[in-house]
Amino acid sequence: MNERNSRVARALSEAGIEPAIRILDADAKTAVAAAEHLGCEVGAIANSLVFDCDGTPLLVMASGAHRVDTGLLARTLGADAIGKANPRMVRDATDQVIGGVAPVGHPRRLRTVVDESLAQYEVIWTAAGTADSVMPLTYDQLLSVTEGVAVQVR
Repeated sequence: MNERNSRVARALSEAGIEPAIRILDADAKTAVAAAEHLGCEVGAIANSLVFDCDGTPLLVMASGAHRVDTGLLARTLGADAIGKANPRMVRDATDQVIGGVAPVGHPRRLRTVVDESLAQYEVIWTAAGTADSVMPLTYDQLLSVTEGVAVQVR
């Protein structure tokens, strides 16, 4: 494991969750690629997407089977505008690269929303800080460790 994976593992441990980070033999930058590696449904992959929400980063944990409706999300959160964050905002907010952003292990806690549709899966897979690492969490663990709010994202 590298330093990013170690920060993620520490954050999980501090939240009372036993880290189970797996390093894959290839990058899994997309939900489809991760699902193929893990042998699970694409919907059980929780994409960690950073958006620009009125000038501040917003972490959206979205099912790999869905696209985020930023208009709906803005209305739900009472935001003026939510759009794709540029790579610099993602890096500054998470200290992780696009395609490997974990729900935790960031320099500071990010405002987070979690796709309600992920609740249907017994195990959810998220990135673990790098494009070639993943980790399993339950929906309740994901909400807890991120201090996220469950919302409809599509």
